Amino acid sequence: MKNNACILCRLVDSCKRSILILFLLACSFALAGCSTFQGMFSNVTIGEDEEVGKMRIPPETQIREGMDAFNVGKYSVAIKSFTNLLVEHPFSPEAMLAELKLADAHYYDGQYDEAKVHYREFETKHPTNEAIPYVLFQYGMCDYSKADRIDRNPDSMAQAIKSFTRLLNAYPNSPYTLEATNKIKEAREFLANHEYLVAAFYVRTEKNEAAKHRLNYLLSTYPESDLAPKAKELLAKLEAGDAPTWGLKRWLPGFMVSDREPNPSQELKNEPSLPGTPDSGQ
Repeated sequence: MKNNACILCRLVDSCKRSILILFLLACSFALAGCSTFQGMFSNVTIGEDEEVGKMRIPPETQIREGMDAFNVGKYSVAIKSFTNLLVEHPFSPEAMLAELKLADAHYYDGQYDEAKVHYREFETKHPTNEAIPYVLFQYGMCDYSKADRIDRNPDSMAQAIKSFTRLLNAYPNSPYTLEATNKIKEAREFLANHEYLVAAFYVRTEKNEAAKHRLNYLLSTYPESDLAPKAKELLAKLEAGDAPTWGLKRWLPGFMVSDREPNPSQELKNEPSLPGTPDSGQ
């Protein structure tokens, strides 16, 4: 009987120790688990807070900041806001407006090549959008605005005519039809003036055959030009072997003459000759 009692006591003690050990182990795991998970979630939370503070400015805020800057002529600030919006929120409702105004901001900042890239991207992404006539008009204006002097290479003005013509063909009744038509007329007059100036330069440098070729090209390509009568007169003299000998200002229209005479000599070095142009020594 005594032996049985002793055995029972030992079993009770053993059970108590086991329970105590299990309890201590459970507490240890619980504490360790809490510490570990708290650390893990703490790190994630901190990381998310940093990302929110660094990257996640709401698109409504970014488009408003961009438009505010754009409307007061701070185009570099607007460009930054619109660019950030498109990087961070490319699928937001504000993204399309940001794409268009990003192109506009580059245009009004005088960055015409960059503006063309963004207008082209907008047209590619949104070919049926109601703003496409405006985009095509602005695309032409980028080239039109680059051509600042008639004694320089006129390629950009020729490109402007192509863009405006594409607008008229695709959207003949758009709100930009009249202005595009006027811009084409102005661009053609610009190109006619350029041809006349080059012809005058050839006359002054006694390259009369090249001058006649330029004048013939002007009259066949831009017969409606304001300079057409003067070009005919000069061409008639050259064909009669009576090349003018007076100074450059005498055979240039008044609007081409200033205190600083236009000098196409440097520009002509890089200008491609017209088909069939006699060797002018360029």
